[in-house]
Amino acid sequence: MPEIPEKPSSEPPHGSSHSEGDESDRPGTEALTLPSHVAGSGTLDRLVDTARDYARAAASENTLQAYAADWAQFTRWCRMKGAAPLPPSPEMIGLYLADLASGAGHAPALSVTTIERRLSGLVWNYAQRGLSLDRKDRHIAAVLAGIRRRHARPPRRKDALLPGDIRAMVATLPFDLRGIRDRAILLLGYAGGLRRSEITGLDVHRDDTPDSRGWIDILPEGAVLTLDAKTGWREVEVGRGSSEVSCPVHALEQWLHFARIDFGPVFVATSRDGSRASGPRLNDRHVARLIKQCVKAAGLRPDLTDAERNRLYSGHSLRAGLASSAEVDERHVQRHLGHASAEMTRRYQRHRDRFRVNLTKAAGL
Repeated sequence: MPEIPEKPSSEPPHGSSHSEGDESDRPGTEALTLPSHVAGSGTLDRLVDTARDYARAAASENTLQAYAADWAQFTRWCRMKGAAPLPPSPEMIGLYLADLASGAGHAPALSVTTIERRLSGLVWNYAQRGLSLDRKDRHIAAVLAGIRRRHARPPRRKDALLPGDIRAMVATLPFDLRGIRDRAILLLGYAGGLRRSEITGLDVHRDDTPDSRGWIDILPEGAVLTLDAKTGWREVEVGRGSSEVSCPVHALEQWLHFARIDFGPVFVATSRDGSRASGPRLNDRHVARLIKQCVKAAGLRPDLTDAERNRLYSGHSLRAGLASSAEVDERHVQRHLGHASAEMTRRYQRHRDRFRVNLTKAAGL
């Protein structure tokens, strides 16, 4: 039987559809053109193409796909209500937000976070068409404020994976090529406090591929990851561990050696039997699936059903685990995770000592 490779990262995200919406409804970089009063030329036409390339790089592919899905859902809603999505109507968008929050009909009510994300997608889509949507318009702002007041809940945070959990999860992996790769993903993602996209976006060298999110430099003391992250470029230092079994740098070296990877994406798909690396960059959703599979295989949280366990753990469990487990000054954790504020870092610290500093006693009470 021929080997069936794992799916590469080119598959569309779950829930997205390329068939939704009319072609004329879809914004594109084609909107970037020469002014009507300027005559075209070969040089200017090439600059237009270059500008479009830069415009496409202004947001990540996942963000662009999410915004496209937001627009498709909104235009479908407008058609069902007998309204037109263009030009922007604050009154209609206020009604749209109310519909999303109320869960009218067969559609479930959406969370406040999802509704705000949908609104951001609409603002972006209108901007690509040269139109402005004012989020502060009373028809939008008042409805959104009411939705927040009535439906807002504390964020449902993913559980942190602690060092013992990671070691137990790694122990469930086989020692074929796929197991070596997945071991490196878990350990490097944990020790680096990396997001899913930061793990799978790594290249071996700088400028190896156009879709790179960063690259690695392996040194005697550890590995330095240069990342194009949400808050800008940053360097993450991942030191060598106390044991080869749990050392992220050793696991990375083993994967690169046995997979014979010396150029391009660090983490790629493997053949079905796990015997060879197959080239395409691994999709970042593999990280979430890997964590859920290993959590189950390691027997973590046996009191939960599979569905409950899957909701509790995700790719963010790696970042939360590092933030919760590292016994160092909070400033080092903040820098390592690339957070702009200490408050954001504290949101990731699931098991920190909350009363280490007792301001009540310090104030004399």
